[in-house]
Amino acid sequence: MIYFDKVSKHYNNRNSIAIEDVTFQVAPREFVSIVGHSGAGKTTLLKMLIAEDRPTAGQVFFESLDVHQIPRTKLPKYRRKIGTVFQDFKLLSHKTAFENIAFAMEANGRSDEEIEENVPQALALVDLEPKAWNFPWELSGGEKQRVAIARAIVNQPDIIIADEPTGNLDPIATYEVVQILKKINDLGTTVIMTTHNKGVIDELGRRVITMDEGRIVRDDVEGTYSL
Repeated sequence: MIYFDKVSKHYNNRNSIAIEDVTFQVAPREFVSIVGHSGAGKTTLLKMLIAEDRPTAGQVFFESLDVHQIPRTKLPKYRRKIGTVFQDFKLLSHKTAFENIAFAMEANGRSDEEIEENVPQALALVDLEPKAWNFPWELSGGEKQRVAIARAIVNQPDIIIADEPTGNLDPIATYEVVQILKKINDLGTTVIMTTHNKGVIDELGRRVITMDEGRIVRDDVEGTYSL
């Protein structure tokens, strides 16, 4: 499904190397964690996948499509295939949990009938039905992240990318978020997650790609956090 082919990203004429000669692939329905110290290149990989950044060399493919050859006018359609979860949630403070999720559907041109049907289903998947009409300031950090996950999945993307999704959470909320991501993966959605959290990686027991100074140094089918 996803293929990085000898991808490098340099800034300032090689004075700063974000990633260097990275090659790997992700199959449909996989759950892949990308680990490494701050600055190792994890987030850069995700930005390449959503065409938010361009490689200096190499290619990124989604299925048979070269991501960085997609015309700008067609990028929104491509990005609908990918749901994104951020460390800092990025919820709209003036909208309730339901409205934050519905907004993602509205932006996708979905009908009111679809919104009324699909938003409650997304809330149920992340165990937040009772908090549907709460505003972000009325939610805990873990609950905010679960709303963000519901927003990411409500349009039924092929892939979820989660950039340090548990970085601001306590251990209990971290466990809950990881279980939800596992559930989403079990239902057939590919998940790519970056994290610093050793406990999360060791508990998952799924594929782990380890990066160091912009390069892949390990790729373990059932890995642990070994930095």
